[in-house]
Amino acid sequence: MIKPRTPPGVLELLPRDQIAFQRMLDTIRATFERFGFLPVETPVFELSDVLLTKSGGETERQVYFVQSTGALEKTGDALPELALRFDLTVPLARYVAEHEHDLAFPFRRYQMQRVYRGERAQRGRFREFYQCDIDVIGKDTLSPRYDAEIPAVIHAAFSALNIGAFTIQLNHRKLLRGFFEGQGIADDRQVAVLREIDKLDKRGEDAVKATLAGEGFGLGADAIDRLMAFSRVRSQGHDDALAKLDALGAGTPLFEEGREELRALLQRLRAMGVPESDYAINLSIARGLDYYTGMVYETQLDAHPQIGSICSGGRYDNLASHYSKSRLPGVGISIGLTRLFWQLREAGLVATADSSVDVLVSLLDDAELDHALALSQRLRAAGLNVETQQEPRKLAKQLQYADRAGIRFVAIRGEDEAAKGVVAVRDLRRGEQFEVAEAELPSALRTELEQAKLKL
Repeated sequence: MIKPRTPPGVLELLPRDQIAFQRMLDTIRATFERFGFLPVETPVFELSDVLLTKSGGETERQVYFVQSTGALEKTGDALPELALRFDLTVPLARYVAEHEHDLAFPFRRYQMQRVYRGERAQRGRFREFYQCDIDVIGKDTLSPRYDAEIPAVIHAAFSALNIGAFTIQLNHRKLLRGFFEGQGIADDRQVAVLREIDKLDKRGEDAVKATLAGEGFGLGADAIDRLMAFSRVRSQGHDDALAKLDALGAGTPLFEEGREELRALLQRLRAMGVPESDYAINLSIARGLDYYTGMVYETQLDAHPQIGSICSGGRYDNLASHYSKSRLPGVGISIGLTRLFWQLREAGLVATADSSVDVLVSLLDDAELDHALALSQRLRAAGLNVETQQEPRKLAKQLQYADRAGIRFVAIRGEDEAAKGVVAVRDLRRGEQFEVAEAELPSALRTELEQAKLKL
């Protein structure tokens, strides 16, 4: 007999944890739609030559290939025809390029699907995980005003998830690269320096300084010290953010362009009512991916910085350059929800959910089955989620089952209740029981459920 076991690097949940995860997905989806984003789903696999549009990227070295058994002997040394998507950005690029003439621009899309990466098996790292992405894609141009809308969406989503205080950290790649220009760092080395700056939180200043002074970089001590001082700039509050930007002094035209766009973003966040305590400039944020060209974002939980970034993204110049001659600039973010859920659960910030079933209709006597089925249907017609006990059991066993399954209310109709034309309702959360006229049961249960939600 084969021992049942899940493969490493997947998160397989019991039903009540799955309900908690699903509610997070539903909350994020509702927030995205409230801001006018439209749903997109792409196939779990893409053609390999479409997916692997460039070589050498760390992510692309973790690709899972897909091959049918019938095609295995035909491939020879060639790559398999299909590969599982490793993020949602490359499939989006293909999607927009393929459907460019059918889409309305700016194209506002959200996508919430699983992606696959060959991560080294270790605690908290996943080979299959959900990403929740939004992007706004323009045709030829895209106003930087959209860059300010993205953190407003981030703020709305994490406020609705109610997982604690958080800060959306902001920076601008033009500001960074303009500062590098001012330090005499050549264009061909700027991306490499950006990647090292982006590692400050993980590696620490001493390690990054040693790398920048070493082979391949060779930066002088004064230049490195200025880079470190620049990267330490943080703000607390809206006015402080503007003051910190002003205090940077004059810079190159690229530097000034980035600074002005950051100022404009801060003003629009204030106009949209995003609390100033929930966003800050952080000039060490660089985002290591090469395609970011403008505003960049990272979001952290204030009380749990060890969790790291819970949402990140930024502005890019041309999403689909590998697939289309059209210029398609955009801005977007991604929430790695599987890892976030796992981390929140480990930190005790997400609890196992109650069942999605509102009420269990019990059955004490086989002769009452038709009545129990009819009662259940009336409750469902009133908008309640109902499970019906199909075989008579002792009431204690039915209550025990409901409690273990996380069902809060149990409707009970024995001989005494039938004679009085009432139904007894056991509230397992409060350990209380009350009676209600059978005709009033749907409205009574809905009232109880609404009051329970208000107390959460």
